Amino acid sequence: MPGLFAPYGPDFGRLRTTLMGGKADRVPLMELGIDEGVMGQFLGRPLQNLQDKIDFYRLAGYDYIKLAPVINMNPGAAVPQGGLRRSEATDLDRARNWGTESKGIITSWEEFERFQWAEVSDAALRWFDEAEKIMPPEMRVIGQYGDIFTFTWEFMGFETFSYALVEDPALVEAVFERVGSIIFALFERMAQYETVGGLFYSDDIAYFSGLMISPPTLRRYLFPWMKKIGDLCQARPMPCLYHSDGRLWEVIDELIGLGVTTLHPIEPKAMEIREVQAAFGPRLGLIGSVDMDLLARGEPEVIRSTVRSLIEEVGRRGGYCVGSGNSIPNYIPVTNFRAMLETTWEFGQL
Repeated sequence: MPGLFAPYGPDFGRLRTTLMGGKADRVPLMELGIDEGVMGQFLGRPLQNLQDKIDFYRLAGYDYIKLAPVINMNPGAAVPQGGLRRSEATDLDRARNWGTESKGIITSWEEFERFQWAEVSDAALRWFDEAEKIMPPEMRVIGQYGDIFTFTWEFMGFETFSYALVEDPALVEAVFERVGSIIFALFERMAQYETVGGLFYSDDIAYFSGLMISPPTLRRYLFPWMKKIGDLCQARPMPCLYHSDGRLWEVIDELIGLGVTTLHPIEPKAMEIREVQAAFGPRLGLIGSVDMDLLARGEPEVIRSTVRSLIEEVGRRGGYCVGSGNSIPNYIPVTNFRAMLETTWEFGQL
């Protein structure tokens, strides 16, 4: 049985090969995000600095660490009309806030002009500056940010956004332009760091049943920005990862054309990962597909069986990283998280 920590060392070359759709020496591990409390439970000590985070990723069997710029996209702290919806806090979780779906804080040109837009500063990249000094040579940073589409509809409110697509498309385009220019500037900055080995753009565009907005709307407003990020990656060159929950069949070919090399998280309720791999093969690396409900409430033995099946049926073909169907929040028991990791340690050799 596996020991307390991964029995092999990190190798970013392994991960890079897999993210680009190839087959490496073993199936890597990959996540969009891991709660720091879960990291601390795994390590046996709380995370206090960047070195602690590097230690976690290295000892857990990851070949990278994920970092994101620190920026407040709404520095004016404006709140949508009706306020923020708020969940109840539990012993394991802080309360979560999220914007209303109806009317947001930019519903007119007057509100657009008054809105205080974020500015990209050197301070936003401070973790990248530190990583440049202390990252082990066998690991790299995956730089992550996102949500050009999500910030746009959240600022407007989804109902307002939807009506404006027909009634005031110029306003929609203006919000996309301002949000997109800020976020693309962050990706430009991240791409300049030597220790950055890949860029990870995240932006949910789909539900379990299909896309949230039509492909023509995505092509008009979002995909040009994603193409710019893809071009940044091709210039290095390095992997271009994309996260969206939900059913993406309608646009996967287009995503590849934008420069996306790797798709995350292949939610099992939305898309069967074996079908995605059969359709796109080495053209597209895949990450994830370990069901979130299973990780949250399932038994470790069932998790081990699921992960082993994914390794045998998907990973051995190459182009697959074991990971959750979204991320590792603080309600995932560390025993279940460990079950996923340990199974990959034990059976991931190719």
